[in-house]
Amino acid sequence: MDSPRKILVVDDRINALKVLMAILADEGYEVLTATSGEEALDQYHSHPDLDVVLADLKMPAMNGLDLFRRMSYESDAPPFVIMTAHATARSAVEALKQGVADYLFKPLDYEELSIVLDKAIRQRRMSRELATLRRRVEAEGSFHGIIGTSPVMAKVFDLVRTVGPTDASVLIHGETGTGKELLARALHAESPRTTGPLVCINCAALTESLLEGELFGYVKGAFTGAAGDKKGRLELADGGTLFLDEIGHMSLALQAKLLRFLQERTFEPVGGNTPRRVDVRLLAATNQDLKQQIEKGKFLGDLVYRIEVIGLDLPPLRQRGEDIPLLVEYFVDRMSQRYSKPVLGVSSRAMQALMEHPWPGNVRQLENVVARAVILSKGQRLGLEDFSDLLGEEEAAESPDGGIISGLPEEGATIKDMERELIEKTLAQCGGNKSQAAKRLGISRKGLYEKLERYGLAESQD
Repeated sequence: MDSPRKILVVDDRINALKVLMAILADEGYEVLTATSGEEALDQYHSHPDLDVVLADLKMPAMNGLDLFRRMSYESDAPPFVIMTAHATARSAVEALKQGVADYLFKPLDYEELSIVLDKAIRQRRMSRELATLRRRVEAEGSFHGIIGTSPVMAKVFDLVRTVGPTDASVLIHGETGTGKELLARALHAESPRTTGPLVCINCAALTESLLEGELFGYVKGAFTGAAGDKKGRLELADGGTLFLDEIGHMSLALQAKLLRFLQERTFEPVGGNTPRRVDVRLLAATNQDLKQQIEKGKFLGDLVYRIEVIGLDLPPLRQRGEDIPLLVEYFVDRMSQRYSKPVLGVSSRAMQALMEHPWPGNVRQLENVVARAVILSKGQRLGLEDFSDLLGEEEAAESPDGGIISGLPEEGATIKDMERELIEKTLAQCGGNKSQAAKRLGISRKGLYEKLERYGLAESQD
């Protein structure tokens, strides 16, 4: 069985502590209590495995925010939830800006309390899992520069370890931005040819004539401007590996010439008539369905049989979501060093949003997005507002990282005003669907109905 969730409840009112202790114990928590900030710090130091802290804001000597700041100086501090009977929008904003996980105002809605604590603990566990993954990657190292610990990537790495040491031609299938060239480098690194050259060429980046000259080389006078002999990539890869990226863009004429080389292991440079022999292992990659290309008469079936002795599918990022936190942390660390920005990480809300994004541009898009966020960052931790261009203004506005809070009027607003407005806007975004709105708001459908009644919104939603 999983160990019980451990919570520290801090309140200077003994009766309030007793009520909360009974309720949370019924919820399955192991409850620790403290009646002051100093006592809470003693409990924290005696129980470093705390999952969450629930503390009152107004306490003598050391208030809830002061306690949070003291705990935050410690490494791996647990998530902190503030509760107060004196909530104003400004106090809530201040608490959230300083890193408090959430806040609740009294009298407590115990159903809402349960949801808020569950959410804070999930974020805590995700943070711990990420730290474990990071330590694992640091200990084991990435797989030839490829970051990933998900089951689908583990299968890819196993296949690379099996196929790499052979001389078999490999065709890598994968969407744009998935890291096909990195995988080709991994195959080369796992092979006996690792001491030889790895030569890469992007077939989609060159015209037919330029690609032919780059691939096979040419002799002096082969065409206007050919002032001397030039070795092609095929010859430069002798004793090593040649990687042809986006091979589906190669013309039929060049496909035929490449097929001839694979059959005879000899080729003639452009303008030459003397055969040259090289020892090269071929790797190729495509983001196209070559079977469909064959049916359309745009690709030679015989060439596919030659280059796809082994087929290797590289999954898109949306199929390996478990790897996103590790990739994000890796890119944040790399970009913060590259651009001399003191960014230490990403908020839990922003990380959750990044994990839920579909990423049509895959890892390449994620790297670009993180680089932009780091460059434009104003603080040490990236929040939802730093990814608003990617996620959209409305999505970023759903979190306390931005949106309603950033537009707070000068005269301030009460928590009730903000909650009422948030409920109205969320219902509008959901087209009046209360179940969907409750899910977005992080409360139960029953809790939403109660709030609609409380703010006089029930009739307008019927």
